[in-house]
Amino acid sequence: MSKLSLEEKFIDVSDYGRPIAVHLASRLQHTSATPVQVTLVFGLCGLTAVGCILNGYYATAGVFLIIKSIIDAVDGELARLKRTPSYTGRYLDSIFDYILNFLVLLAVGYVADNRFAATLLAFACLQLQGTLYNYYYVILRHNSEGGDKTSNIFETLPPVAFSQENQRTVNILFRIYRAFYSIYDRIIYALEPQAPEAGPLPKWFMTLLSFYGLGFQLLIISIMLAAGIINLIIPFFIFYSIFIILFIAIRKYFLSAQNRS
Repeated sequence: MSKLSLEEKFIDVSDYGRPIAVHLASRLQHTSATPVQVTLVFGLCGLTAVGCILNGYYATAGVFLIIKSIIDAVDGELARLKRTPSYTGRYLDSIFDYILNFLVLLAVGYVADNRFAATLLAFACLQLQGTLYNYYYVILRHNSEGGDKTSNIFETLPPVAFSQENQRTVNILFRIYRAFYSIYDRIIYALEPQAPEAGPLPKWFMTLLSFYGLGFQLLIISIMLAAGIINLIIPFFIFYSIFIILFIAIRKYFLSAQNRS
């Protein structure tokens, strides 16, 4: 099941694992497996990748990062197939992503002997890139008639829990989510406050933007690990942030003018 209507689907390069994820979710649909359990599995894959980096098994680490990226899509697919959407899974997924991203870059920075300040900067850049992609993508989904709306454009108040989950758990996970992500949300919103009211975004723009999606970011890290250029990962993600300004400029000045004409 897609997060978008058929008319608004675009080529998402960060979502390369979706066909496998759909197949795995369909195999799990009629089992007792829950989306949250799948989320825990991708967390273990991410931690395994961190351990491999620290012990010098770079290619193996890359494989586990790609497996993590694929499994990351399974939980949402399974929730849609079982018709059991949950904010617990939605926030837990994002919290795990944040922690694992930090640990992966921390391990890379340690092994490559990068300065700790540079590692922190690269992590902030990685998160900011992903936030821009998610910002536009969630806006697109909310503007789509058949789009998935479990994620909100602005996460300011804890949502009302679904019937199958606990409100207290949702509230706790929401607070953790906000502590991790709110600064990046505020930065992107300060740069792009008019985006929620903007016209429809063309598919080619969303495809370009998907190079900032977490799946593609992990693919880049995996390729660089396998190629033995671990020392370039931290500088790369710092430089990679330059396209944030380019994407925002395209949306503001070119696409807004196109929508007015």
